[in-house]
Amino acid sequence: MTSQPPPPNVAAQAANQAGMMALRDRDFAAAARLFAQATEADPGAGPLWLNLASAHRALGDDRAEMAALDRALDLNRTDFIAWLRKAQLHQRLGQDADAFQAWHGVLQLAQHISSLSEQTIAELQAGMAYRDAQQQRLSDAVDQGIAARLDGADATTRRRGQAFVDRALGRRAIYHNDCSGLYYPFLPADEFFDDAHFPWFAELERHTDAIRAELLGLLADGTSALRPYVSMEKGVPQNKWSTLDHKLDWGACFLWEYGKPNQPVLDRCPVTASALQSVPRAQINGRSPSAFFSLLQPHTHIPPHTGVTNTRAIIHLPLIVPDGCWFRVGAETRPWVQGKAFAFDDTIDHEAMNPTDQMRAILIFDVWNPHLSAAEQDLIRDYYHLADTTGLAPALPSI
Repeated sequence: MTSQPPPPNVAAQAANQAGMMALRDRDFAAAARLFAQATEADPGAGPLWLNLASAHRALGDDRAEMAALDRALDLNRTDFIAWLRKAQLHQRLGQDADAFQAWHGVLQLAQHISSLSEQTIAELQAGMAYRDAQQQRLSDAVDQGIAARLDGADATTRRRGQAFVDRALGRRAIYHNDCSGLYYPFLPADEFFDDAHFPWFAELERHTDAIRAELLGLLADGTSALRPYVSMEKGVPQNKWSTLDHKLDWGACFLWEYGKPNQPVLDRCPVTASALQSVPRAQINGRSPSAFFSLLQPHTHIPPHTGVTNTRAIIHLPLIVPDGCWFRVGAETRPWVQGKAFAFDDTIDHEAMNPTDQMRAILIFDVWNPHLSAAEQDLIRDYYHLADTTGLAPALPSI
């Protein structure tokens, strides 16, 4: 025996139809009375509560309209029209906090609706303008109030504090580590490491001109050590790297690779070799350090990607930087500044672009993540040594 749908509520239908006629005739009091009768006859029908809310809205009875909308939402918390009317009501009543939140919800629900009337689109545009104005008012109040506190703070507090505020105000996303290889738990997922972790930056930067001259000498001689950075194996499906595959659009000239020196290049670049020897690089047999000159040709984009392990920090020393080149890690985009080193976590989504007509060149190398203790560095070395003795540990891909 098959179940049958419940019979229509005749009394509710009749009262609703009469209420719609009264509404069209602008007899709002009669419409409210008739819609109330309909909801009494069928209290579980959400559209009837919306009709009742419309009548109370026409009468200017804000409290009754709110009560009817709340009843509709009690039946269906995703009722788009109920939220739209409630957002508008809060706004009319000057209840900015409630209206601000309600409009957020309305605009999110609207993204999942494929077809909207012109009137509804106009109402949404007005709501969006209101929400944006309130968002700006909130942002201005917070920014002005914390400006002095951030200005007087240390570099770490300023950067992290600003990220906190921007995230709280919906102005930035927070990115997390995505490691294709070794992941070390509980390290801060920091996009750019603070310079204070690297007191040797100033000494490295002092050699920028000499390092650049050594790179230019290599290029002038047509060094065979320069090769495409992206070299995928045959048979790999088309992917985001295909446009760079086996091309010198993004070229690399390695000085160290997987912990092994490229002696001919090091011999040609004694200042660079000495500078690299003086920094606290990670020493892991067969895996690190790595160091190379990275050459990005004009109008070349390195697509968003993440690296291998968060146990390291990647250092960039910009050598040749045409105006307009940029580098993004997570939610922060920076221009490279020639001769100004910085460090970042490459297991956080990052990308690079050279939109100019000139080559961009950077010295890139890896060091330990500054949040690792010396004991933790030793532990990582021990892990790889012991894993390597089994012959089962995978090689760590290059930077």
